Amino acid sequence: MPSRPRFFANDQPISSRNPTKQLIASLERLVKDYPPASVSPGGGLYYGPISIAYLFFTLQQFYKDFTIEDIPMGTWMAVYLKTAEDAMKDYPGPTNLKCGVSDDIMALIALSAASAKDPDMARDLCDFAGVVTEPNANNEWLYGRAGFLYLLRLVRASFQDDDEVKEMLDDTADEVIDCILDSPRPFKWHDKAYVGAVHGTVGIITQIVLTDPTYAKQLEPELLATLSYQYESGNWPSSVPAGDDKLVQFCHGAPGVVSSLVSIKHYFPDIEDRLDEYIKTGRAVIKERGLLTKEPGLCHGISGNALALEEPDFEHFLTYTTASEMKALENDGMMERAEDPSSLYTGEAGRAWAWAVMDKHLERRFIGYNDI
Repeated sequence: MPSRPRFFANDQPISSRNPTKQLIASLERLVKDYPPASVSPGGGLYYGPISIAYLFFTLQQFYKDFTIEDIPMGTWMAVYLKTAEDAMKDYPGPTNLKCGVSDDIMALIALSAASAKDPDMARDLCDFAGVVTEPNANNEWLYGRAGFLYLLRLVRASFQDDDEVKEMLDDTADEVIDCILDSPRPFKWHDKAYVGAVHGTVGIITQIVLTDPTYAKQLEPELLATLSYQYESGNWPSSVPAGDDKLVQFCHGAPGVVSSLVSIKHYFPDIEDRLDEYIKTGRAVIKERGLLTKEPGLCHGISGNALALEEPDFEHFLTYTTASEMKALENDGMMERAEDPSSLYTGEAGRAWAWAVMDKHLERRFIGYNDI
């Protein structure tokens, strides 16, 4: 039996769907098919109950009077968060090899600090800097120091009127950034020099610059050197030395690089034109090869690839993430179901985020990565 192709042709006329209707349908499926008690703990902001709670926490800022199944967004956030809290005693806690957005305890504390605006919990998060700055800690976003920088920004966004807490968070971030910049080059994860958003240099640079833009000039040569590995197709390799040009998704390939560059390019005024050219060629390969046969999600699916595109391609890609389109693709043997179909980065919660971005005309960013 022939293997499933990685993508299908983007050869249909540009189309669109009602984003409000699709968002409501997505959120209703999320809470009905994956109620809080059914979602296994673990995964931080990437998958699991904390990731779903984070979706509701973020959406309630844009949909203040919205209810799903007659229950407010904030209540849904609380019940999914409670699922994670009840399992907290089973979490191993962060280590120097797992201290990014996927760490449950740090993600739980960060979200709790932000939602309750609790300065003591903000301090608790900063206390983990001792682990994050240990020698040989990972530097990337999912399991490393760059992800910890995102958690600090998440909390900082809730304390804009508290100079003392902001200073504490900024001082902690500076300490972590210094550790990252003191690390040997190229940055490696599992002994590979990754390029992209999740495990690679582009993701690390993005988290540093979004946390403290004053580092941009210092990082400019390293960013350009990393981008120079772009294939003629417009895609980027997962790691270097480069292998085959295969993956076009947020975690590995053009979508993650393009989205990263869009969110940081204005901090690099001297090379912004060059970054725009990288974005343009990267988007071309996403349009050509970005309709993936994996279940639509943010990390390796159509929803994430859509976020790296401009309109009308963004809206067109999302038409393939409706329940009816997914069912049709599955019936045709053209969709591989996700292992974690509820989560923020691999499942329904991520699809809901993409519809919300379209519905509210938000900046096309990845929640948990470059939305703050």
